[in-house]
Amino acid sequence: MNYDVAIVGGGAAGLALAVLLSRKIKLKIAVFEGGARAGRKLAASGNGQGNVSNKFIRAENYHGGGGRLAYRIINEQGEVYKELFFGKFVCDERGRIYPAGKQASSLSDCMLRELGRRGVTLLTDTKIVSIAENGILFNCTLSDRVVCSARYIVLCVGGKAQKQFGTDGSSYVLAKHFGHRITPLSPSIVQLKTDTAHIKTLRGIRADCRVTAIVDGKEAGSCRGDVIFTEYGISGNAVFSVSSALAGKEGAEVKIEFAPDFSEDELADDIDIKQSIGYDTSELLSCTLNNQIGRAIIRRANSRNSSDIARMAKNFTLPVLGTLGFDYAQVTRGGVDMRDVNENLESKLCPNLFFAGEVLDVDGDCGGYNLTWAFASAAKVASVIAERES
Repeated sequence: MNYDVAIVGGGAAGLALAVLLSRKIKLKIAVFEGGARAGRKLAASGNGQGNVSNKFIRAENYHGGGGRLAYRIINEQGEVYKELFFGKFVCDERGRIYPAGKQASSLSDCMLRELGRRGVTLLTDTKIVSIAENGILFNCTLSDRVVCSARYIVLCVGGKAQKQFGTDGSSYVLAKHFGHRITPLSPSIVQLKTDTAHIKTLRGIRADCRVTAIVDGKEAGSCRGDVIFTEYGISGNAVFSVSSALAGKEGAEVKIEFAPDFSEDELADDIDIKQSIGYDTSELLSCTLNNQIGRAIIRRANSRNSSDIARMAKNFTLPVLGTLGFDYAQVTRGGVDMRDVNENLESKLCPNLFFAGEVLDVDGDCGGYNLTWAFASAAKVASVIAERES
């Protein structure tokens, strides 16, 4: 089997690259996917609703050694999802962009149909276990020991998060073979294990809060959104957004700010009014907050003073004990070291070896930012290869 381009990994980046490249130029393209079906993680994205991008993309939404380059590439490539998918999209109040049908599986189905229509070879249950240079070609050994060749290799193998989709981190070895370094890996966009002494009564409750990560006494990230209280700690999109700043950090904590639309003084004034008309202490935050949350804050404040209670509502801290790990994380922080990758996402160590998506040391915040990077990086590589072949 001989190909012009071998794409290793049939996730969001790999499928996007195959679609975009096949539209730009006629080449013999193959996508190698180790699992039984390509696009499985994409089909589960956005809680099954397919959060493909975000209206409000800023440089600070991207992290890792390639964060700045990722932002530049995203701006350069524009709204790639509109090129990939045929359909209508909607945007919610937080800028999250979804297909109007709110069905993530339709996204992978759309790209798979496009690959079939354009004659791209898709090999599932087929893992590339090693790649070797052979002059102007790469020789790829497959899991069944068959060897195929390609003039270009693009590693779109994902990271280490969610091994149920086949991304267990084992494919970094393909990059290491060419001398590429892998930066330290940690789970990102993941639930946090915390001390639960003050939140035992809140299990299952969801609240709109601002969550701030505190590392070494300094703020390391902040986000407003949902917080869900669990038996192990906290979850929700606000928690996911700050989780990468806390992974592996000793002595870290999160600060939860309840009632983010109101100031500490406004809360204290409301408490004073309720006290003046005889409210029981346990009910001083009723109506303003969920009753169970209000009672937990008041118990922890251990005071009838309105200022003390309001201050606790705005500064409800929890020590972070860890995360639920890679199996529950949505993405991986860390990856192929960007010092050995140029601005075209091509290896500096081996010509015609490219990278796209999560395999690189780039991770985005929760809210469509990581799929934006997957699609934009795929579009960049597609443009570079097509121009080189023109």
